[in-house]
Amino acid sequence: MYIQIDLDGPAGTLRVSGHGLPTVELVRAPGTTPNTHTPIGTRKPALLALTVDGEPARLRPARGRLLRRSYRVDVRVDGIRYRLAPCTHVDSRFTRDGRTLGTLESSGDGTVDADWDPAVDPTPLDRAVGTALAAAFGTGAAPWWETLGDIVAELIP
Repeated sequence: MYIQIDLDGPAGTLRVSGHGLPTVELVRAPGTTPNTHTPIGTRKPALLALTVDGEPARLRPARGRLLRRSYRVDVRVDGIRYRLAPCTHVDSRFTRDGRTLGTLESSGDGTVDADWDPAVDPTPLDRAVGTALAAAFGTGAAPWWETLGDIVAELIP
């Protein structure tokens, strides 16, 4: 299944579309200065608007701090709960209502590699939302102890 990803991080826009897929759009509030650590430019929910086929969806990215789970992104679309959460340095696990659909990888350059679980057979909505989240927020994160070690190393002269 072909998925078109149009990401403009500096402008704060993302559009995911494709034949047979619902269109997912994520927009950062106009006039906001993007941070360079997040492809869409922010993790602040108040500055982001998500729509799926033109209908608003609830988006809740966590703050992205020390722990891997702090990089999770939660979305609710038509009563379905989605979560993208880092599981390795480069990959994130994508779930629907707590069930793993696959792992996604994106370095923030507007491309997403997906390894969908064949036993689950993700729907077009699953694929579109997962791809949009991975493209907008990137995937993967270092474990807390590695991040803490990097902080300590920076403090030691």
